[in-house]
Amino acid sequence: MAKRARAAEPDNVIELAGASLPAIRAHLAPREIADGDWDRFEGYVGEIFEALGMDLDTPGTRDTPERFLRALFDATAGFDGDDKLLTAFPAEHDASPESATSQIIEGPISFVCLCEHHALPFYGTAHIGYIAGDQIIGISKLTRLVRLFARRFTVQERLGEQIADTLVDLIAPRGVAVHLEASHLCTQMRGVEEHSRTVTTFWRGAFAEPDLRREFLDEVRSHNRA
Repeated sequence: MAKRARAAEPDNVIELAGASLPAIRAHLAPREIADGDWDRFEGYVGEIFEALGMDLDTPGTRDTPERFLRALFDATAGFDGDDKLLTAFPAEHDASPESATSQIIEGPISFVCLCEHHALPFYGTAHIGYIAGDQIIGISKLTRLVRLFARRFTVQERLGEQIADTLVDLIAPRGVAVHLEASHLCTQMRGVEEHSRTVTTFWRGAFAEPDLRREFLDEVRSHNRA
């Protein structure tokens, strides 16, 4: 679990030490690709695109290999981490049973990933719920948390596990719930060509309680109907 120390800022921000959160502090060793390597990779991509039928000798396609590589690099920026997640705030609740089980729910949070099986996108929405312990996290940080792990080569099951477990590491909440719903282009563009959506849910801590799960899922459904 991350160590916590109060910062000197007057807004009572809590700074979270990142030593136990390597997925967030990955920026300490940011990805770097040398110019010579970029040129070499562009050549490989160009060969592949031409083999698949693309004419690279047109005004619209001459720079396509470079644009493809740059887009791929940007789409996987989650591997560089996000140190802006390493702040929290003291929780503002009392010790009553009602307060102890009050949920904070954020969503829908949109995301786009690259599936590690075919390097094709899957995209959808996330809902995150948690029951605060001693700390809360800024609402915008929940979007950052989703996109930190979404902007990687991944699978939907891992994405949800990483979001839930990292939120636990960040602020030690009493419970965490994560709901993901996504469409996968690897099933829509190839193979069975199925246009379904995949739903996954992940529970931690107090969300072992069926009533809390039901409350969270009812809120997710109400957002989806809106």
